[in-house]
Amino acid sequence: MTEIFELTGRFDRRIALSSEGLLREFNDAGVLTAADVHVARRLGVLGGEGDERVLLAVALATRAVRLGSVCVDLAGVRDIAPEAETPENDLPWPDPAGWAEAVAASPLVEAGVLRWEFDLLYLDRYRQQEVQVAQDLRDRAAEPPPPVDDAVLEAGVLQVFPDDGYAEQRAASLRAARQWTTVLTGGPGTGKTTAVAGLLALLAEQAEHAGARPLRIALTAPTGKAAARLQGAVADASTRLPQAYRDRLGELPAATLHRLLGVRPDNATRFRHDRSNHLPHDVIVVDETSMVSLTMMARLLEAVRPDTRLVLVGDPDQLASVEAGAVLSDLVAGLGAAPRATNPPAGQDRSPVAALRTAHRYGQEIGALADALRGGDADAVLAALRSGGDAVQFLEVSDAAEAAEALRPHLLRPALELRDLARRGDSRGALELLDRHRLLCAHRAGPFGVRTWNRRVEQWITEETGDPLWEPMYPGRPLLVTANDYGLGLYNGDTGVVVRPSGSPRSGPTDGAALPGGTVAVLAGATGTVELATSRLADVDTMHAMTIHKSQGSQADVVTVLLPDADSRLLTRELFYTAVTRAQSTVRVVGSEDVVRAAVERRVQRASGLRHRLAGPPAAER
Repeated sequence: MTEIFELTGRFDRRIALSSEGLLREFNDAGVLTAADVHVARRLGVLGGEGDERVLLAVALATRAVRLGSVCVDLAGVRDIAPEAETPENDLPWPDPAGWAEAVAASPLVEAGVLRWEFDLLYLDRYRQQEVQVAQDLRDRAAEPPPPVDDAVLEAGVLQVFPDDGYAEQRAASLRAARQWTTVLTGGPGTGKTTAVAGLLALLAEQAEHAGARPLRIALTAPTGKAAARLQGAVADASTRLPQAYRDRLGELPAATLHRLLGVRPDNATRFRHDRSNHLPHDVIVVDETSMVSLTMMARLLEAVRPDTRLVLVGDPDQLASVEAGAVLSDLVAGLGAAPRATNPPAGQDRSPVAALRTAHRYGQEIGALADALRGGDADAVLAALRSGGDAVQFLEVSDAAEAAEALRPHLLRPALELRDLARRGDSRGALELLDRHRLLCAHRAGPFGVRTWNRRVEQWITEETGDPLWEPMYPGRPLLVTANDYGLGLYNGDTGVVVRPSGSPRSGPTDGAALPGGTVAVLAGATGTVELATSRLADVDTMHAMTIHKSQGSQADVVTVLLPDADSRLLTRELFYTAVTRAQSTVRVVGSEDVVRAAVERRVQRASGLRHRLAGPPAAER
């Protein structure tokens, strides 16, 4: 994915005024920031490297980590700035072959500051983390398989998954029960949580049958909201289990990865649990693994006991972590191709990757669109969008003004209904309505951004009702929590509505302004509905619209996807797929054919060597 910034003037903070040569040219073109340049120059001084080609490579490696890659591929690095290569601004890229030779022979590589491997250039820290993750996974795979009573397991799985419609979950649970590490993948609504709940029930039964103590189970996810959703989803899936299995599981709380590993006040990148202080759990389930960075995965693996079952759950086609790494997709590609035991028990697949493919959340129309997006077939995507069905709608517009005209009836109606429920004090109805529709945007700002569309919907409400919405916490304002607040039991990503409590004084007949009595915020928290005075909320945004990144892990009956311009650097296949698959019954895509094709054809490019390390034979890398 590209990131070329436009300089705002000669005193732009991203300009390294003292730079020269290649670093200066790439800085002036908006490819490198001042921070990238200063890191490269300082390392050059400390390591005795004066070749400006090598210093450019160092700056690009620093930039790569900032943009989510673990390393930089010098052979394909020109793709990061195609729009900068114009006749007016033709960047002087070094010859790839000579460039690679110069980097490989650099004293910075000899000193271990840089690492050159798989024709990729790493900063040493990230190469070490890749090596550690690969080695830890190999070590876990080399352990003797966990003891399992096959007769009890085979009988139990038929009770836990009696419905043949969940044959995939049955097979995945059997596989995960017989190995220490499992990567459970599948798109939204494919029953990943159902498989997890069933697996935990089967493992609890195994422990009881063996006369062992009850299992210590940890449910965890990268964010507080994802952890809360995991806890609720597992609890909901457990209610469909036979009573004896429910009793063995009991209540299973979930926590963020940071809380599970134990935050240290003296170190922002290390945790209380590590190789010298392993986590005590027998089973650890990590949800939304696509959002886990390479650094966090390294910290988790070093804290997990060798005899702990680790289940990594997620969708490799969704957006990756905002930090460096694309760990889940690397695990799926690398472990899927890794050499495995040649003599597993008859009928047992020892691959650590278990994929669920049948979608239960949405129907065939949305499923066909999601499949076309995964396959990267732009013609098939457009055909699915124009199929004429009720579940998939395509509003073809050429600009933001046309989008506003097309979307006004679709956005204003639910906003007015939400306002009416909130003014009547119907908290439950308001929260239910909030989950029926989502407007998803790629950007925060700009004509297709969340801020613009939040203001636009509020303007439409004012035009329709005469209410100027002067009060920030007006009845019917949809809320999005933007930071964790453990004291209030709220997490980043929680949603809610401002309501007027039942029995409070009504609004005036004309201006709609809140009279004495005030409003409260009703939010769907981790443990249920939370009602708070609006004055207690600090980190909340209006949520008539939300970003696609924020929507990960959530769902709504109807989802409207507002695509940005075709030249948006955020517009990728992964972003489009993530947005579409939030829908349960209807997805409405707003954009042009050119924008759709641009989205399908552009992939998130994250350089990484992890899949090569996992797929190849073990090597002496430490």
